[in-house]
Amino acid sequence: MSLLFANRKLSGASVAVAALAISCGAATPSNAAGPVIWEPSTSVGPSSFASVQCAPGGFGVVDDPGKGRRVWRADQGAGQERCEALSGGLTEGNTFYVGWSSKLNISDSGDRYVFQLKCSPSVGTANHPIELDATNGRIRLQEWDVDHVSHALWSAPIANNQWHSYALKIHLGRTDGSIDFWFDGVKQTFSTGAGTFVGTTYDGTSDYLKWGSYHPSPGDATNTFTSPVMATTLSAATSGS
Repeated sequence: MSLLFANRKLSGASVAVAALAISCGAATPSNAAGPVIWEPSTSVGPSSFASVQCAPGGFGVVDDPGKGRRVWRADQGAGQERCEALSGGLTEGNTFYVGWSSKLNISDSGDRYVFQLKCSPSVGTANHPIELDATNGRIRLQEWDVDHVSHALWSAPIANNQWHSYALKIHLGRTDGSIDFWFDGVKQTFSTGAGTFVGTTYDGTSDYLKWGSYHPSPGDATNTFTSPVMATTLSAATSGS
């Protein structure tokens, strides 16, 4: 399987402050010959992501007693648009797994996107055809079609400061894309009754993945997460969760 990053620079959504902006070349696969395609390193720091879109000082590495190791933390202050870290560009037609764990702390009832499969440009495309958002004590997986209409695929209750694990199998396609989804290690069934969603998972001229917190709201929000692992197998993608 040949995977996965397109050889181009990201053209991510504009933000008020970009604390870090580097080319996709910095997101070179960490083990191209093995099952792991890409994994950002907490030892290296934020530069191991392709880009970070966040207010200065809002994104970095912290020690987490619950995980017993260093993890990432995205702090989105009240009223700020986003605090997110990006993968390198994705290649249409490829298939991969991605896994991570996350705990959220959201101080208001507004919703936050905590994971996005993002398209560029944002206008005239599905924008973020697959996203996970959190609001009012629930985590929700949604699909957005090319008319930018959302369709809820799955949801589950969560609470602040609780760790949960997430994994996706993603096939990148404009009309024949697909995803499978695991929550806390269990394969989930979508609202359609199927275990696989088929639809748009790639659009525009470049796509990439984002983790953090997005949507301006009156309160603070924090997304603390383990290093996402993109891999050719589910076991490799979830080994660090």
